Amino acid sequence: MAKTIRRKETRRKSAREEALPLKRENFRIIGVGILVILAGYAAMLAGGTVEGFLPLVVAPLLLVIGYCVIIPLGILYKKTYIRPEEPKPGQQPG
Repeated sequence: MAKTIRRKETRRKSAREEALPLKRENFRIIGVGILVILAGYAAMLAGGTVEGFLPLVVAPLLLVIGYCVIIPLGILYKKTYIRPEEPKPGQQPG
């Protein structure tokens, strides 16, 4: 008696699974975060000395804001669309 071999069912990916989760707005926010981070590193190197306002105050603030605020915001941001309410049957649109 021969064994019946079952083939694995291939599941098609839907259009939702293939779409990228990040949109253009997300990449723009992440790009701004990268620019803020680069400005922080530039401020760290700009003073020339370790003791100064830029390397001690401005650079760490820019780096923390870039890494801890803007980049995560760019990853988590999702644009919400508000759909207009449809009139119920028997109501006047307005």
